[in-house]
Amino acid sequence: MASHNRVAIITGAGSGIGKAVALVFLEHGYRVALAGRRQDALQGTIKEAGKNDANAIAVATDVSEPAAVANLFSTAREKFGRIDVVFNNAGVNAPGVPLEELTVDQWKNVVDINLSGMFYCIQEAFRVMKDQNPRGGRIINNGSISAHAPRPNSAPYTATKHAVTGLTKCASLDGRKYDIACGQIDIGNAMTELAARMAKGVPQADGSIKPEAMMNVSEVASAALYMASLPLDTNVQFMTIMATKMPFVGRG
Repeated sequence: MASHNRVAIITGAGSGIGKAVALVFLEHGYRVALAGRRQDALQGTIKEAGKNDANAIAVATDVSEPAAVANLFSTAREKFGRIDVVFNNAGVNAPGVPLEELTVDQWKNVVDINLSGMFYCIQEAFRVMKDQNPRGGRIINNGSISAHAPRPNSAPYTATKHAVTGLTKCASLDGRKYDIACGQIDIGNAMTELAARMAKGVPQADGSIKPEAMMNVSEVASAALYMASLPLDTNVQFMTIMATKMPFVGRG
């Protein structure tokens, strides 16, 4: 499907994976509403892409707040006329402390952003996509390797990413009647500022600390672009893209 003048919403677009995906989408002709908590970071992504207000807008958004998500979608629709693709990428982690030492607030913060925030975005996407003309659209959820297997001391993050898989399946099923395709991209060890520490050493299941193989985040952006480019009668339901030598497949 041609990307020229297609419209995307990307959450968490101020840094990391979201920024990389936003840059690739803008490069390939999408008009993009960039969402994230930091307006200055979103504007920085737009500036780096060399785009103007006709192609990209920055909408400061806390996805854990339903009203903020509703504002994001209404702003994007008012600016660009429709919404073709949503990349649900915004997410946070909790401190890597023993499970029994996590606070209730730390647990709730991860659930509110990673799971509830994604639900709010999917719900708003459905409301827009089912009524626009041409009808339908595509939703891509950022899962994680943690949607399959946990790291040590990662209960909130891992629990939410497992839940994202169920949310993806429900949205995929419920979206059929509206020509809405929903899929999930599970990412392992993409080199971002947040993940760079993995190349120096992170806790393993056996209690050791070891460096892990990394991959270029641009490969993730290319994968997301491919998923978004498909016609709506075709869907990548689940894609796992990972550093080839990371300790995931097998027993470490």
